[in-house]
Amino acid sequence: MGALPLRSALVPPPPAAGVPALRFSAVDLRRNGVTVLREVEWQVEDGQRWVVLGPNGSGKTSLLQLASGYDHPSQGTVDVLGRRLGRVDVRSLRTRLGITSAAVANMLRPGITATEAVMSGKYGALETWWHDYDDHDHQRARVLLADAGFGDIAGRRWAQLSSGERQQVLLARALMGHPELVLLDEPNAGLDLAARERLLSRLTELAADVDVPTMVLVTHHVEEIPPGFAHLLLLCEGRVVAAGRIEDTLTAHSLHAAFGVRVHLAHHEGRWALRGAP
Repeated sequence: MGALPLRSALVPPPPAAGVPALRFSAVDLRRNGVTVLREVEWQVEDGQRWVVLGPNGSGKTSLLQLASGYDHPSQGTVDVLGRRLGRVDVRSLRTRLGITSAAVANMLRPGITATEAVMSGKYGALETWWHDYDDHDHQRARVLLADAGFGDIAGRRWAQLSSGERQQVLLARALMGHPELVLLDEPNAGLDLAARERLLSRLTELAADVDVPTMVLVTHHVEEIPPGFAHLLLLCEGRVVAAGRIEDTLTAHSLHAAFGVRVHLAHHEGRWALRGAP
């Protein structure tokens, strides 16, 4: 069985050339009287791979909720794939997105199989009985798992999967529907060393594939930045500390500004590492 392409002639065309995948302009987000994002300016071009980095409570997940249309800005504008929140049917918009998050993982039924969970991503659903699927869909789901090195779990049920296996299923699910934008909310959270490295290896492969769409990865550990993610948005207390190419923005100085601790930062063979400075 040969690998299937990540796009097909049946997929809606991507945004017009020159239209950013994401554009945040002077964005504030307030919840229950508390401002969680402040004056955010951010633009993600089509095909780029971005990391959103920052300490707990810095606004990373809130930023992704705006990018996925699950929240709306209190002030400013958010454009997703050329469509402005507040002027677009977000249900239609979300069919063009691939999303992994703890919320999605918690909503999947324990008895659903890995293949079914992946297939459900075609329509952004949680169950396969909500829509019709054909042999091509079954094949694509199995190939996405096999390409990640997890073809052997295709028939296993969600409740039987380890945390690392579940993250690989969620990633395959995010790719199932031929998305134009993939949003990954802390996919490495809670993984042991081996599972983390396998997931980072898969993300590195995807980052290098020109057929894989724009990707945004949220984390708060520089060690979890896969090679190939060339841009960084650094947040602290809801504000942008730095944004741009990762070699310019990921520095000991910017990390001190965001996390409040002095560090030594190293980069070797595409991977980042840091340790606290005296």
